[in-house]
Amino acid sequence: MQNAVDKMGGMMYDYPIINLEDINVKKIIAMLLAVMMLVTMASCGEAEAAGAKVIEIQLTEEEYAFGVDKNQPELLEKANEFIAKIMEDGTFDEICDKYFGDGEPSAVVSAELDTSKDQLVVATNAGFEPFEYILGENYYGIDMEIAALFAEYLGQELVISNMDFDAVCLSVGEGKCDIAMAGLTVKEDRKEYVNFTDSYYNASQMIIVPAADTSFDEAKTAADVEAILAGFDSTVKIGFQNGTTGQFYVEGDADWGFDGYAVTPVGYKNGSLAVQDMLNGNLDYVVIDEAPAKCITEAFND
Repeated sequence: MQNAVDKMGGMMYDYPIINLEDINVKKIIAMLLAVMMLVTMASCGEAEAAGAKVIEIQLTEEEYAFGVDKNQPELLEKANEFIAKIMEDGTFDEICDKYFGDGEPSAVVSAELDTSKDQLVVATNAGFEPFEYILGENYYGIDMEIAALFAEYLGQELVISNMDFDAVCLSVGEGKCDIAMAGLTVKEDRKEYVNFTDSYYNASQMIIVPAADTSFDEAKTAADVEAILAGFDSTVKIGFQNGTTGQFYVEGDADWGFDGYAVTPVGYKNGSLAVQDMLNGNLDYVVIDEAPAKCITEAFND
């Protein structure tokens, strides 16, 4: 390596002259390629870890039914007749196949509320796919298609009133709506506001976790999951949809016999918002109904 002499401010300095031949260019290139490979591998690992997964263990046993205005006993009778009919003639299975199988979901259009007309006003929370949700200007979902058929069965015009889930039964109890169709679990305290029809669907709660989380991987039964949850403290945040069985399961509920857990509970308007917040790192887990859990997780993982 040679030296160069420069003059600055009357001072003499020696600077090394770099000879490119002294540098092993191949080694530098190899090092750069190695770094790039490590970055790529890390990015792939992050991609694989992204998303969510459902721990497919049923944590509860529930029954869905419709909640009917307590001042309309004839409507309750008609609703039970209708439920029996669609169960027996295969209509209910055909509707379910649209959402759990290869069928094509049908759009349901709501009329405008008009008290001068003979209308069936249905209270729902259209953020509970596959039972009720909105695409564009139309409603979709198992309950919504049943609602459309029930209105037709009664010879009435269908009006759908979309609201927060924890207001659904109250709106029927106050006479603002005729019937609640919202993936509604039969529960004693809700009977203060509505009369329940015969059940039409068996449901359960499941837990959604980040895809990279391994806390429940060895769990085989509901008791296994509950033991893990029981070991958590308030530093663990678990989300749910407000007013649902998921909330009662996490916080505890005497009517259900749920003891609850020592975690920090966080409520949301719907399950999708809860899962999004979990993926954003603001929650650890989400507990919601099985069918919506699978639909929401699939949507976020696409």
